[in-house]
Amino acid sequence: QVQLVESGGGLVQAGGSLRLSCAASARTFSRYTMGWFRQAPGKEREFVAAISWIGGSTYYADSVKGRFTISRDNAKNTVALQMNSLKSEDTATYYCAASYYGNNYEGAREYDYWGQGTQVTVSS
Repeated sequence: QVQLVESGGGLVQAGGSLRLSCAASARTFSRYTMGWFRQAPGKEREFVAAISWIGGSTYYADSVKGRFTISRDNAKNTVALQMNSLKSEDTATYYCAASYYGNNYEGAREYDYWGQGTQVTVSS
């Protein structure tokens, strides 16, 4: 069982930045592909970014490419999402997710564990 706890959400003006962090309880954290997803009211959960368990390759949704950066620290069992140039359409609850030896980075069904989510609100 892996517990994921997100932090760092909040209210920010358009054009501003936020840094989300996710702490994982997994002993074998390095074996997990880590992803960030988001869900806005009335919309389906969507993929935002992922970082692979091997090699640390990164993947981004087109809507955040060039603005968001995902990173991981295997020594600290954490994954972060740096969000810059935020837009009102980035407003959502952001979820951290873990996929054991995962290779399908964008599919929510591939992730085994989920955090409770952290709210990000971007005011225009």
